Amino acid sequence: MEKIVFLFFFTLTVLAKGQQKPKTASNFDIADFNKKFEVVQWLCKYDIIAWRSSDSVMVQNKNELARLGKEWFCFQDKNDVWHAVYGKYDHGKFDMVFHYLVDNASKVRRTNNPIDTIILNSYSRALITANNQLTFLKDTSRIRFNQFIKQNDNKTFTVWILPGFQPDGTAIYGGEFIYTIDQTGNKLLKADSYFHGNFSGFKANKSREVVMNYMDKEKPTLGAIFFVWYYKQYFKSIVIDNSMSKSAVVRHEDKTYSWVHTEKQKGNKLK
Repeated sequence: MEKIVFLFFFTLTVLAKGQQKPKTASNFDIADFNKKFEVVQWLCKYDIIAWRSSDSVMVQNKNELARLGKEWFCFQDKNDVWHAVYGKYDHGKFDMVFHYLVDNASKVRRTNNPIDTIILNSYSRALITANNQLTFLKDTSRIRFNQFIKQNDNKTFTVWILPGFQPDGTAIYGGEFIYTIDQTGNKLLKADSYFHGNFSGFKANKSREVVMNYMDKEKPTLGAIFFVWYYKQYFKSIVIDNSMSKSAVVRHEDKTYSWVHTEKQKGNKLK
């Protein structure tokens, strides 16, 4: 037996303004879920900026492309304008090759405006510090990962490294790596990561129903929530199967989505 404990409706605008607590009593930790989902929405925005700007990068001069390294990143300035920066960190400094501005309509414009070297160097070092934690896993798994970075209010950095959409159209889950780095970008302060033991994947198919096995976790992880939200248009349905609950999204005719969470009865193990 399992019981549906609440149906949670939202749009991106409503969530930004805050959610009302569901009236139905439940053991499901909705506060934890909403906190993670807020991060997931930001990561998806970051991903859009990265993809839009990288498309512009790929058509640039080959001599400029040859100067690029792995240290590219996006950030929002104090006016909430998105910047996408591509270059290479070498010999203690970041060599910026491309700098793009992306507006609310996702229109990309290259600019020659300079960026504070403190920002360029610290962001780059934080990415290097985080990625150094995964060198062995990346080399052995041969999975393509996406990286996201944000500077926190206290000047530290959070770096998220998640499996990306693979070149053959496979969506991967089972590992998510989240690191807090000091404001210089040099020191790892905290690792809040999860690895399923192995990665699992599904080829994108709009008629396929996907069940993600997270039976070793009581709550949906940030990476699991990201997977559902990011790939919701690539599959018929995606369910996060935790030990205490199930979570999924439902698509409506007006193209909005609802999260549905179901709480499992104690002693019930769903197959």
